[in-house]
Amino acid sequence: MSYSLARKLLFRLPAEASHDLSLKALKLANATGVLPLFMPEVKGKPVEVMGLTFPNAVGLAAGLDKNGDYIDGLARFGFGFIEVGTVTPRPQAGNPKPRLFRLEEKDAIINRMGFNNEGVEHMLQSLRAKKFQGIVGVNVGKNKDTPAEEAASDYVACIKQVYELASYITINISSPNTPGLRALQFGQSLKTMLKQIKECQAQCHEQYGRYVPFVVKIAPDMSDDEIQLVAATILEFGMDGVIATNTTLSREGVEGQAHCKEQGGLSGAPLTKRSTHVIRILCEALDSKIPVIASGGVMSADDALEKIEAGASLVQVYSGLIYRGPELVREVAEALAKR
Repeated sequence: MSYSLARKLLFRLPAEASHDLSLKALKLANATGVLPLFMPEVKGKPVEVMGLTFPNAVGLAAGLDKNGDYIDGLARFGFGFIEVGTVTPRPQAGNPKPRLFRLEEKDAIINRMGFNNEGVEHMLQSLRAKKFQGIVGVNVGKNKDTPAEEAASDYVACIKQVYELASYITINISSPNTPGLRALQFGQSLKTMLKQIKECQAQCHEQYGRYVPFVVKIAPDMSDDEIQLVAATILEFGMDGVIATNTTLSREGVEGQAHCKEQGGLSGAPLTKRSTHVIRILCEALDSKIPVIASGGVMSADDALEKIEAGASLVQVYSGLIYRGPELVREVAEALAKR
């Protein structure tokens, strides 16, 4: 079955039901050995970033596989790396349903999932059970009921648990769906948290005898000045990379669409230009001292190339995968390999 036909069938279901069904079908198809028959061959070029060798430059963004339950099936798509999560120390149900909405005419998605996940203990089981030997990043966050002033303790708790099994760890301080989270991106709040996180990294490095890179995921809804301030703090505390960007609170480009007034973060094609702008300003501010991973509105090879030309070293897809299917991974990986 072609992805375009599968998409027509899946899009008849509510968005979250379609999401869950797709992942379960993917896991079953992989377990029975039929999945590779439907996957395009991906020919990419290896890239060295953060001391890691990525088989190609296109990865899966966090949010699709929140608990790490589907890594082996998703790996069949040909990704150069997979990021799972966001995971929190304790399980949480997330926000009430419905909380995921497709804006099909604009190739966009709005979500207010709220870090729904089974908790870090479940993530550990998934990471230990996976057969995929490639690069897997783990995206960590705080529980909703943890006060902002105690947020660092949640991040540290997750980091200590997943450090040994993660290829890299993403510090998610930019989801719009956890109250107060984005405030952690600025000023003393950011400095206090990064200090504790870097201390934890040093302790884990010594304990396990391996250095795991730490990256920070930032929001697109910042002024240029704010981007530069965040970049300066990230450099000050020696973080290993930045992911730009998370979803946006803006509704520019989707005005008048069904669901456009739903609360949550907007992703997909309407985010493409804004995310690329953030990447450009961020890379200038970072001055090539640490790498940037582009995420947000990668819907085609041209979108990915623009983000690389803006200064990014790697790209991630999510909404583009929902609308385009596995063929997008091949398209982007091969386009970036030709640069």
